[in-house]
Amino acid sequence: MKIGSRTIKTAIGTPISISIAQVLGLTNFVSAGILTILCIQPSRKRSVLSAWHRFLACIAAALFSIVFFELIGYHPLVIGAMLVCFIPVTVFLKVTPGIATSSVITLNLYSAQSVSFSLLTEQFLIIIIGIGTALILNLYMPSLENQLKQKQEELEHYFQIILNEIALYIRDKNENWSGKELRICEDILQEAMDLVLLEKENHLLRSEHPYHDYFLMRQKQLELLEKMLPLVTRLPNRDNISLKIADFFENVGDAVHPGNTASLYLDELEDLRRKFDQEDLPETQEEFETRANLFRLLHEIEDYLLLKKKFKKSDVNEKKQKTKKTGAT
Repeated sequence: MKIGSRTIKTAIGTPISISIAQVLGLTNFVSAGILTILCIQPSRKRSVLSAWHRFLACIAAALFSIVFFELIGYHPLVIGAMLVCFIPVTVFLKVTPGIATSSVITLNLYSAQSVSFSLLTEQFLIIIIGIGTALILNLYMPSLENQLKQKQEELEHYFQIILNEIALYIRDKNENWSGKELRICEDILQEAMDLVLLEKENHLLRSEHPYHDYFLMRQKQLELLEKMLPLVTRLPNRDNISLKIADFFENVGDAVHPGNTASLYLDELEDLRRKFDQEDLPETQEEFETRANLFRLLHEIEDYLLLKKKFKKSDVNEKKQKTKKTGAT
């Protein structure tokens, strides 16, 4: 079982905050550890927002506690009445994540059965120590670059399988493929986008991320691949042009990787379309349906390649000496 960085930071931060509170001689020193546990977050951005929300909520809870406990009394029902008024205020201030944290301060003041300046000072120090320790620890976030790279490689591997399976079906009517790679790709894309969101939140001054555009592009390509499958299954018999299209799909599948030489395959597709137009006109209903589905299939794979072409600057000039099979789609 893998232990995440959030768990490690919680295990480190909790005893640190408790120790600091003890050294300062604070009565409710354990509360500092509880605040740290509640404030550890999975990203820097969430950590900063969480610290701010919880700090405001704790200050508001202290003020509400003073008013309700001192004016009405120290009774469990008063806590309920205070929460009825306090929670809507946190909603209005948009600091609802701080409700659980602020309850620690509220219960500390309730337990004391009286409010004094020294007690309020202690609570303020507990807030600073607990939230501050979590905030400092959350400044360190491990890079997700390796995980994103792995997701990219996995996704491209399954894209290759899907494209080659389409080629096999066009060529040999291979019906053994279950199509499970499509679902696997969807899962990988969801996991990858979650990682990208976390990585973006770890860079407070950067709103863009290169992997976000990449996985978004692959997501749109996957939707096109899913649209191609019904067209492929409606192809009755193979002919000369369908075999050429099968070869084209196989070449595109073999060339899936992060680079961008999609323009090479768009040129090849244009040549294929010209050959398609030069074929004799269909004479039967079956031939007409085959030709129509092949034409739509060419249109879908063209959109697939155009997505990659628009994604990043072309690598064709840098790799023009290489064969088309080394191109990237």
